[in-house]
Amino acid sequence: MIFSLPSVYPITDRPLSSLSHCEQVAALSEGGASLIQLRDKSSASGEFYRDALDALALGRRLGVRIIINDRVDIALALGADGVHLGQDDMPPEAARKLLGEEAIIGFSTHNQEQALAAAEKPVDYIGLGPIFPTSSKEKSDRLVGLEGLRRVRQSVEMPIVAIGGITLANAREVLQAGADSVAIISAILADKSLITSRVRALLSIHQSSG
Repeated sequence: MIFSLPSVYPITDRPLSSLSHCEQVAALSEGGASLIQLRDKSSASGEFYRDALDALALGRRLGVRIIINDRVDIALALGADGVHLGQDDMPPEAARKLLGEEAIIGFSTHNQEQALAAAEKPVDYIGLGPIFPTSSKEKSDRLVGLEGLRRVRQSVEMPIVAIGGITLANAREVLQAGADSVAIISAILADKSLITSRVRALLSIHQSSG
C-alpha cells in the first residue's frame, strides 16, 4: 500500500496522562494529529478493547487513523487501521496474513542491522530508537542517537519513525537527521492540559523546517 507518515505520531499512555485512550485521541486530534498509536501495557485485554473501541469510533468520525501497539488480536477484532509490532511480538509476516494488505504495519528496530532486516519484511514503516534517553520504557535498548539515525536513513528507503526522548526542543534535529516522523509520548502527555497545544507546536516545527 502507499503510505504517507505524518510528521508527528503520538502514542497514548493512560497512566501518564490520566486519560482514557478515547480522551487522549480527542485531545491529540484537536491539535492536528492524524495518526495515533494506542499503547497499553497495564490494562486487562477486555478493558483495553473497550477503551480502544471507543477511541477507534472517535477516530473514524474525525478522520484519524488508529494503530494498536503489539496486540494483533485486538487490532483484528476492532478493525483498526493497523498495528505496531516490537521485535518480540508476532512476526510481521503473520500479522500481514491476519490483517490484510490494507492494514498499516509498523515494526520497531533498535540498530542498523535490525532496520535493514525490517526493510525486507511486509511492513509500511520502521520505528527506530531510542534516539535519546527515555523514561517511557522500563527497559530501554542501547541509544541509537542522531548519528545512528543518519546511518539508517542512508541505508533504507522505508519510512522511519524516530522514537525515544524526543521533545519540542530536539524534534527539529531528529527530522533533519532523516526521520520522516517523530513518535512522542511523555513530551505530549505529561501535562494533560497541554496535549493539544503541544501537538500543534510539534507540527509547526516540521512546517517551519520546510
